[in-house]
Amino acid sequence: MAKEQLQVLDALDSAKTQWYHFTAIVIAGMGFFTDAYDLFCISLVTKLLGRIYYHVEGSAKPGSLPPNVSAAVNGVALCGTLAGQVFFGWLGDKLGRKKVYGMTLMLMVICSVASGLSFGHTPKSVVSTLCFFRFWLGFGIGGDYPLSATIMSEYANKKTRGAFVAAVFAMQGFGILAGGLFAMLMSAIFEAKFKAPAYEVDPTGSTVPQADYLWRIILMVGALPAALTYYSRSKMPETARYTALVANNVKQATSDMSKVLQVDIEAEPVKPQEPAKSFGLFSKDFMRRHGLHLLGTTSTWFLLDIAFYSQNLFQKDIFSAIGWIPSAKTMNAVSEVYRIARAQTLIALCSTVPGYWFTVALIDKIGRFAIQLMGFFFMTVFMFALAFPYNYWTHKDHLIGFVVLYSLTFFFANFGPNATTFVVPAEIFPARLRSTCHGISAAAGKLGAMVGAFGFLYLAQPQDKTKAEAGFPAGIGVKNSLIVLGVVNFLGMLFTFFVPESKGKSLEEISGETNEERN
Repeated sequence: MAKEQLQVLDALDSAKTQWYHFTAIVIAGMGFFTDAYDLFCISLVTKLLGRIYYHVEGSAKPGSLPPNVSAAVNGVALCGTLAGQVFFGWLGDKLGRKKVYGMTLMLMVICSVASGLSFGHTPKSVVSTLCFFRFWLGFGIGGDYPLSATIMSEYANKKTRGAFVAAVFAMQGFGILAGGLFAMLMSAIFEAKFKAPAYEVDPTGSTVPQADYLWRIILMVGALPAALTYYSRSKMPETARYTALVANNVKQATSDMSKVLQVDIEAEPVKPQEPAKSFGLFSKDFMRRHGLHLLGTTSTWFLLDIAFYSQNLFQKDIFSAIGWIPSAKTMNAVSEVYRIARAQTLIALCSTVPGYWFTVALIDKIGRFAIQLMGFFFMTVFMFALAFPYNYWTHKDHLIGFVVLYSLTFFFANFGPNATTFVVPAEIFPARLRSTCHGISAAAGKLGAMVGAFGFLYLAQPQDKTKAEAGFPAGIGVKNSLIVLGVVNFLGMLFTFFVPESKGKSLEEISGETNEERN
């Protein structure tokens, strides 16, 4: 590696933490705030969509989305996210981080607004419009994963890099929290303004016509935080590591970093250099150096997201069982949105958000490997603790204990692999492949999310078909599903051993780029 390149990168590695680092966290983090709001707010309004568009006259229960429609509405954004992670990850290495960064944000703004609109008023036209725009919303969200992680890791110094990248990801927790709080606020306003009886009192009158605006407003507000940070993103310079190592323009890299960071970089005439020997993603050299690393990052993210996203399936059962959400027929449509939002906000506040920030505080002290291994270990322990005595936990006197253990699995997912699987791929691969490899790792995670969200939706159904939800075949039951999830978490713990520790090292040292000329 050229001496001049090392100077600018060494200056970045040793730069003191300063105001621009925190600015970059906010700019990149607001993308993740929006990502989480947009991805998770749909679960707050699916029951409302069922009541509005799938009401059956004379039914004892409120209308609900058919299984195939529910799967499409909840999962189409995940499909878009997977595609966006791979595409924008690759594009970020080809065109540069900065050029692609604004594109993802604009896509999110447009599609957030559009997903709250619909062509026509029939169930089919509304759901089709919603699914179309949520796919492209997910596509933009997908691009935010590799780009935000890569940009933050390439800006950061080596001492606090883990905390900075984890802090960007931790903004997800605030996005989930904001979604719940905003849904509570809007549903409380609608409830006060448009009084309605419970479903069991008046099935038709329990869903006021204005409720059709409620879900649209909740979805469309996701455009605001993304729009507010668009200008700031457009003013961010390209990262010095991309400019120096991939674009081979050391002078520009030095100039860019001098403008935004208070670092002393000795200006030297740049001599023509032979380009370092490079290798592609599908080369033998890549497989030899980073093949096991990529296996480690993709497999652990895949296994984590199976467990993490399937956990959301059990929320409605748990909330109902402990009385946080009463029986649907005892509420009107708007009141149900309020109760669901309140329950999810409590879980986010008590376990999800604290877990993220424990990682931010400790990742550069105890390391990525230890946090990920510990997280998977405790997720395994708590999942088995829920599964084997499941019949004991379902007794009404023991439900609080069930909720505590269930919340702890969320806490250790976030103070564990949910954060580290995002951080590590942004550190261990070469600059010219960093965004691509992070995108591939993240896409493997979204594949796991689909398995978790849909596979377990069917798997968790009772073994007795007569007790399964309408439209679903018999499954293996919640107890056996929890055992399977415990095994998945244990496998995640094993695959963590393929992932190297990157604490306290420069990106070039971890990826081996300092040795590429000699090799």
